[in-house]
Amino acid sequence: MQPRSRDGGDQVAAFVIHTRPYRETSQLVEVFSAELGRLTLVAKGSRTQRSPLKGVLQPFARLALSWRGRGDLKTLTRAELLLLPTRLSGDRLFYGLYLNELVYYLLESGTPFPEVFEAYAEALTLLADTPVPELPLRRFEFLLLEALGYAVDFEITADEESPILPDCLYGFERELGFVARERTPDPANLFLGAHLHAFAEHRFDTPAILQAAKRFSRLALQPYLGHRRLRSRELFLKRKVSSKE
Repeated sequence: MQPRSRDGGDQVAAFVIHTRPYRETSQLVEVFSAELGRLTLVAKGSRTQRSPLKGVLQPFARLALSWRGRGDLKTLTRAELLLLPTRLSGDRLFYGLYLNELVYYLLESGTPFPEVFEAYAEALTLLADTPVPELPLRRFEFLLLEALGYAVDFEITADEESPILPDCLYGFERELGFVARERTPDPANLFLGAHLHAFAEHRFDTPAILQAAKRFSRLALQPYLGHRRLRSRELFLKRKVSSKE
């Protein structure tokens, strides 16, 4: 589905997920929209002091956007705040940036993912409010894998198609699924059956399940992220090191 022009004044709900300088006074703005997925827009003059766009194109703020143009690179014509930016601080800020990087790197430009858009908006809200901020991260990662067609069966083994048992151990094989294992050269690939049952229900209600879900998400997402460096993860680790010094 090709992004259509918004010359007529209609506006699309969207979040800014990344910006970078463009020419002397403009920006290239990567947005994640409800109707059209991920798009790249030129915000002309948005880096000047008098630009009406200055201060509006913020991450974690739900916006209404209009643009014009027919090519791959549209020109942003209007941006209005629908909701004030979700206030994230400390570790939660890096978690929000991590969500943005997943959207930026994994979603195909111009393809709508309405269920991912709503899950992203919900994850931002929960990041600000929940006492366990890792919870919305794991839920979003699992939903993203499903939306992209990378879901894994957490209840049936991939090799023998037998039920996964709560007390048994299973190894994760990329592009295949889970197979029964007593041990593996890489312990990060080994999961308890009871945890896999919890994954199937999107239930992450204990620290052990959350930790296992984090391991699984990293293993499952890595092939699709490739060698891209996640800046949010680097900044998070750097902050942790600095706080210990």
